[in-house]
Amino acid sequence: MSLKPLTSLPDTPLKINRALISVSDKTGLPELANALHNAGVEIISTGGTAKVIKAEGIPVKDVSEITGFEECLDGRVKTLHPVVHGGILARTSHQPDVDEIEKLDIKPIELVVVNLYPFKNKVADPEITPAEATEFIDIGGPTMIRAAAKNFAHVSILSDPAQYESFVEELEEKMAVSFDTRRSLAKAAFAHTADYDTAISNYFTELIEEEPASQFNISLPVSQELRYGENPHQKAAVYGDQSAYIDCFHGKQLSYNNYLDVDAALNIIADFGDNEQACAIIKHTIPTGVGVGANLKEAYEKAFSTDRVSPFGGIIVVNQELDVETAKTIDEIFTEIIIAPSYSDDALALLQQKKNRRLITLKKNISEGQATSFRSIFGGLLQQDADLGETNPDQFKVVSKREPTEQELKDLLFAWKVVRHVKSNAIVYAKDGRTLGIGSGQTSRVDSSEIAVAKANKEGLELKGSAIASDAFFPFADGVEAAAKAGTTAVIQPGGSIRDEEVIEKANEHDMAMIFTGKRHFRH
Repeated sequence: MSLKPLTSLPDTPLKINRALISVSDKTGLPELANALHNAGVEIISTGGTAKVIKAEGIPVKDVSEITGFEECLDGRVKTLHPVVHGGILARTSHQPDVDEIEKLDIKPIELVVVNLYPFKNKVADPEITPAEATEFIDIGGPTMIRAAAKNFAHVSILSDPAQYESFVEELEEKMAVSFDTRRSLAKAAFAHTADYDTAISNYFTELIEEEPASQFNISLPVSQELRYGENPHQKAAVYGDQSAYIDCFHGKQLSYNNYLDVDAALNIIADFGDNEQACAIIKHTIPTGVGVGANLKEAYEKAFSTDRVSPFGGIIVVNQELDVETAKTIDEIFTEIIIAPSYSDDALALLQQKKNRRLITLKKNISEGQATSFRSIFGGLLQQDADLGETNPDQFKVVSKREPTEQELKDLLFAWKVVRHVKSNAIVYAKDGRTLGIGSGQTSRVDSSEIAVAKANKEGLELKGSAIASDAFFPFADGVEAAAKAGTTAVIQPGGSIRDEEVIEKANEHDMAMIFTGKRHFRH
C-alpha cells in the first residue's frame, strides 16, 4: 500500500528526544551539546564532531552504533543509511509511517544539526587543484539538511551556528520547538544548500571555461532590508556582502538610491592610483565633477568648480585619507555621503557633528572581485564582463597630423578616465587635472557636447586649450567642429566610425591633436 501525502502539516510544538549532529564548523558546538544534554536529548554524532562533544563529558553515540555499519571510503560514507534517513524523514504524526519505522526498528530523529564542508573558502585558493576541490563537495551533509528541512513539520534543522543561541533559548523556555521556528529553520536550510550547490556549479563552469555558461546561478544572502526602493511605494532589499568594500559608520542607513550612487562613486575613484590626490562628486550615479591636485583640498575644489549646484545633496569620494582642511571645505555645503579610505581625527570630529550625514570608509577597491556585471530585463537578466582594466596609452594611436603636447596628453588621459563613468552619449571637457564640463545621457553626441559647454560657461570656466573625451566614436565631424569652436585643442575617442576620415580631417583643419584608443566605454 503506497503512502498518501499529508493533507495538512501538524503545527504543534515539537519535543526533541534525539539529535543528530555532524558539523564542519564547530563554532558554538560545546554550548549547544551541553544544552541538549541538559534537556535530556540523546545525541548521535560522527567523527570529529563526536570527539568535541565527548571532550565535554557528554554521552554521544556514533552513527555506526545505530546503523551497524562502519564509515568507509575515507569518511565519504557515514550517514547515508536508511536508519539515519528513515529517522529524519519519518512523519511521526502519520500512523502508517510510525508503524513502518517501528517494524524496521528505526527511531525518529527530531533535531538535525549539520553544516557543510567549506567549499567556497577552499576554491577561493588559486593553488587548489580540481581533485582537491572536489573532496570538499559534501554529499551526506546536504542530504541530511534537505531531508530534515523537507520534514520540518516533525524535525528541526540547524544549518548555521548563528541559529544555536535562539534555538536553545526556545528549547529551555518551552521544552519544545514551535512550528513557526521549524518552518523558518527549514527555509534557511534550503537557502544554505542552494548557496552551496550554486558555488559548486559555478566552480565547474569556471573549470570547464564554458562561455557563455549554459546555466547561470546566483545565491546571495540578504544584507539588509531597505526602507523602500527608488520610490516610497517600492519594497527593496540589498543582497551580498557590501561590508567587504565599505563601512558606513556614521549617519542613517543607506537607501536604495544611496547604494546606486555609492557604487558609481567606488567605480570612478578606483581609476585613480595611490600616487594621485583625487576627488569625484556624484549625483544620481553621474559624476558632476572630478579633480586631481597637489592635495585633496585642491582636488575637491577642482571637482566642485565644474558644477557648483548639483553637488548639493550629492556624494563626495576621495582616494586618500580625508584631512581636516578638505573636510572644512566640503562642510560648506550639504553633502549626503562622504567616502574616504580613512579620516583624520580632526576631520571626523568636524564631520560627525551632522547626524544625518553618512560617513563611509572605503575598505577595498571595487575592481577587486567585480569581474562581471548584471542587469535585470524582462524574463531574466543580461550578463557581461565588467568594464575594468587600467588605461594603456601604449595601445593608443595618434591619427591627426599634430601630436598632442605633453600637457594635452595628460589632459586627454584624465578625461578618458572620467568619461568611462559618464552615461552615454558621454562627453567630458578637461584641463589641468579638472573636469570643465560634462555632458551625458543625451540621444545625440552633439547635444551632450553642447550641455558640457553650457555648464562650463555657466561656471565661468575657460575651455580654450582644453581636451575633450568621447566614450564612443564621433559618427559625424560636427562633434569635433563643436569642440573646436568651444576652444578644445585635443580629442580622445575610440574611433571606428565609417566617417573616421572626415572626423580626422576636421581635426586637422582646426590643428587639433586626435587620439584613437581602440576601446569604447559606452554605458547604456
